[in-house]
Amino acid sequence: MNDPQFTIAAVERDVGLSKDVLRVWERRYGFPAPTRDAHGERLYPAEQVQRLRLVKRLMDQGFRPGRLLAAPGAELEALAAQRGPASAGAGDARAVVASGAEAATGAAQEAAAGELDNLLALVRRHDGEAYLQAAQQRLARQGLRLFVQDTIATLTMAVGRAWEAGSLQVFEEHLFTELTSRVLRQAIAAVPGGHEPRILLTSLPNEQHGMGLLMVEALLSLEGAHCISLGTQMPLLEVVQAAQAHRVDVVALSFSAAFPSRQVPSLLRQLRSVLPPPRQLWAGGAGVRKVPVQEGVLVMSRLEDAVAAVARWRGESHASA
Repeated sequence: MNDPQFTIAAVERDVGLSKDVLRVWERRYGFPAPTRDAHGERLYPAEQVQRLRLVKRLMDQGFRPGRLLAAPGAELEALAAQRGPASAGAGDARAVVASGAEAATGAAQEAAAGELDNLLALVRRHDGEAYLQAAQQRLARQGLRLFVQDTIATLTMAVGRAWEAGSLQVFEEHLFTELTSRVLRQAIAAVPGGHEPRILLTSLPNEQHGMGLLMVEALLSLEGAHCISLGTQMPLLEVVQAAQAHRVDVVALSFSAAFPSRQVPSLLRQLRSVLPPPRQLWAGGAGVRKVPVQEGVLVMSRLEDAVAAVARWRGESHASA
């Protein structure tokens, strides 16, 4: 059977490297080294695509592409393995719980981490039905707020660490995302509709991670906010038009750790400049933790900050009424 090969468009979409970057690397470094189809279009063997995924992962952690592309595969694997304890492929959630500043101690911490490790193990075994059942049971025990803050937030971090270390495949990460999103959407739908503030939830182009948006939507809905979710990757102009069409009080954006942090400040300034007051702009997620304070933008690095922001908005709104 022939080894699978992928077009440059497929590599761009699946790996997160632009076509221009792939062509420049090909000319400058001799890698990747695609073959050509009958029409002269580039085709990338699966082995090269896997290497590109590893290179992209290490670039996101601060390594320069020139060094990575010249390194043998074994060195790349060793670099990835040095990035954290998740490389062992087990105990991912346990490591995240243990490293949390507010983590429980003793037997309670051990039990909590063990339950989360069991959920992650179901993803690794590709047992979607068992994962859904276990997640829904945990949701019923904890309630939506604790389920989001203690289970999904921690588990998402563990999945990210496992992916960075190469102990979790891309399709397994996607399986986790799809199954967890299904559980969260069902839970959010059961929350009674809120009234104020009206909050538009979305992300900007090149930010395709939507788990943060769902977690925030769950907490905001519990606070009685009226949430309008547009999913991910909305162009700036469309965000402004949607905010006007829905008459929202707040536009809330999510930036994951995978989003280029150097782009965040300018994007927020652009959106703030075209988003008329008194409409507020909130930005949250792991991708904004190092973003400097922006005038007219509320930056939130923790889920709890969104709950506090709702209370602050109501206080300001009632004071000006």
